[in-house]
Amino acid sequence: MKTKLILLSLIASITFGHEGVELGPNKGRILEFSKNETMHGEVTVKGDKFHIALLDKDMKPVAMAEQTLTATTGERDKPTKLTVEKDAKGFVVPVVKAGEWLILQYKDSAKAKAITARLEYNTAICEECKKAEWVCECKKADEKK
Repeated sequence: MKTKLILLSLIASITFGHEGVELGPNKGRILEFSKNETMHGEVTVKGDKFHIALLDKDMKPVAMAEQTLTATTGERDKPTKLTVEKDAKGFVVPVVKAGEWLILQYKDSAKAKAITARLEYNTAICEECKKAEWVCECKKADEKK
């Protein structure tokens, strides 16, 4: 009986919970661009573009040099490649449709192995913080305890 209650609680928290994601210094969504948390991408939206700033392990801006980024969206069996522009702070990518996934492949240099990061562009509004779920400021249920 106890096991069933724990299982039901877990399912309810997954089903009815919201994202509670890590946010960066500009209140953008943080994505990992390294295996050891030394490089991050902070995703914000301005107009109809995602702006992806590069940040180091201390969440400080990283100078743009040889870094590259590819971006795709759409169905897994028929992905759509997105145009990626480079600017002084990072990269600029067109915003995907609400509910779609943005798949990013980041490389520090041309010879580096690509690191893949994924973001579901969930624009539903969180009832607690009133932000879009993809940048929800609420803590995850297990972090509140």
